Amino acid sequence: MLALLAALPVLAVLVLMTVVGWSAARAGLVTAAATLVLAVVGFGFGVGEDADPGLAWSLTGVVAEAGFIALTIIGIIGPALGIHVLQRSTGAAARLRLALAVLHPDPRLGALLVAWFFALFLEGAAGFGTPIALAAPFLVAAGMKPVAAVAAALVGHAAGVSFGAVGTPILAQATIASTTLPEVTGQVLARGVLPYHLAFGWILLVVLLVIIGSAYGNRRGLIGWGLLAWASFFLPYSLIAWFVGPELPALGGALVGAILFSIVLAWRRERAEVAAGAHHPHPDVEETVLAELSVLRAAAPYLVLVAIVLVTRLIPPIQDALRSVTLEWQLPGGFAGSVQPLYHPTMLLTVAFVVGALIQRASWRCIRIAVVSATLQLGPVLLALVGMITIARAMSASGMTQTLAEAAAGTGAAWPLLTVAVGVFGSFITGSATASNLLFTDLQVSTARAIGAAPLPLLGAQGYGAALGNLIAPGNIIAASATVGLAGREGTVLRRTLPWVGVCTVLGGVLAFALTLV
Repeated sequence: MLALLAALPVLAVLVLMTVVGWSAARAGLVTAAATLVLAVVGFGFGVGEDADPGLAWSLTGVVAEAGFIALTIIGIIGPALGIHVLQRSTGAAARLRLALAVLHPDPRLGALLVAWFFALFLEGAAGFGTPIALAAPFLVAAGMKPVAAVAAALVGHAAGVSFGAVGTPILAQATIASTTLPEVTGQVLARGVLPYHLAFGWILLVVLLVIIGSAYGNRRGLIGWGLLAWASFFLPYSLIAWFVGPELPALGGALVGAILFSIVLAWRRERAEVAAGAHHPHPDVEETVLAELSVLRAAAPYLVLVAIVLVTRLIPPIQDALRSVTLEWQLPGGFAGSVQPLYHPTMLLTVAFVVGALIQRASWRCIRIAVVSATLQLGPVLLALVGMITIARAMSASGMTQTLAEAAAGTGAAWPLLTVAVGVFGSFITGSATASNLLFTDLQVSTARAIGAAPLPLLGAQGYGAALGNLIAPGNIIAASATVGLAGREGTVLRRTLPWVGVCTVLGGVLAFALTLV
């Protein structure tokens, strides 16, 4: 009965957004209020003689944490949305669309390049919502409708989420697991999660191809390109994960894969032109240089972002210097928050916006329009984020989250079938694969011992589920939708991704069960 009560907030959000059709802001705020009441009445949150620091401070702490986390996410959305508006107002978006057409005349392949490789690269380099916030607007600029663009960005970046920003989710999981299992290192966990992505990564890629094909009204001929995209990414991704560790599989796989994919695109285009007898006069060297500079200038915000990400994430002295500045706060009851402002994606995106605007020689009017337009769209988004994160924090602080996990663990020998679902649930309520792993790694280890199963397949399933959960996490959908002007229609996006997350969750559970029997 207690587990059913604990599940009510999650069920309410899903029903209100997907069935009733409410916006994330409305569903989030209403459910947040109900969750706080449920936490107090049903789970004794903040009340009773032993309750510390008392009801008032407990409720204040939950809302304070939710507001703080929401502001850190808004800090990502704001400059990302600003870049999107700037690109449109300066004409850079149209220029990039033409450049993709030059690489290959089929716009679907340009969309695949962005939604798959670009999103995966940003996930491996920066994480924290950055890939969706930038890939979705880029896809809209490339001609996709906003709903399809957000869904494509969500699906496209998923294979990189288990490794996240330079291995953060896996390294966090290793920190927890190694307290009881010293042999479990980051590299061991990288090998543990890899079979799940190799077994089912193709499903999400097929979903991505369907989304792209439907968006452009033509699904013909995409399977072959999909196979190339899968192999170009997953081969280097797998080799890096197995032999190097968790820090670079997504980033390295995406970078190597994008180069291979682009080379094949260009080769096929030239071959098609030769076969068609197309004759192009040799371009003037000066014209060629000017054209290339024009494309580079149009892509300036994205190129600056990639450069900053590589420098700040891969050069230890710079990384350490930026991470040395931390802003922290704490309230009675252990409610707290911290952020590293110089290392956070907010700073990366803001610098990319400013430097990109300067390189493009954008007028003050264009910059002002971008800043004002982006800022005006953040109000409803902030309300939606506060609502959803309040639900997550209230569930965690009151014990609802742990109650659900323990109820699942009570299934005994059938537990491996549910391990991926637990990872999905963790990311759904927190919006973070890292947070999901921190929440449930101990549970996976202790349950594995209780049922006599090997822990590594279950830990790998946890990491895989944490990645899948990002596709349906309300906070991620809210953030992505906001960058393309879809605030209020988040339920439409959730309906696109939820069924496939369900399919991959079930299949992942079956694989986890099979691996524990080996």
